[in-house]
Amino acid sequence: MNEVELKRIIWRSRRGLLELDLQLERFVTDVLPTLSESELAVYEQVLMLPDWDFLEYVNGKSVCPDAQLAVMIERISAANNQ
Repeated sequence: MNEVELKRIIWRSRRGLLELDLQLERFVTDVLPTLSESELAVYEQVLMLPDWDFLEYVNGKSVCPDAQLAVMIERISAANNQ
């Protein structure tokens, strides 16, 4: 991944909800730069989720119905629990 693409994804990771921004902060800093191209594609799909749904999935209050997205959401949650 080139630096311009990484910056674009980091910018898209900024959300309208402070709670969600806080959840994504460590993931974006520690994990995002290490993702493969296919994982980045899944992460970009996760970023298309509505903020409230995304927050509920990350907080474990509901389960994402898309199994592929659910795996990435688990990684985001795990980054916050380190």
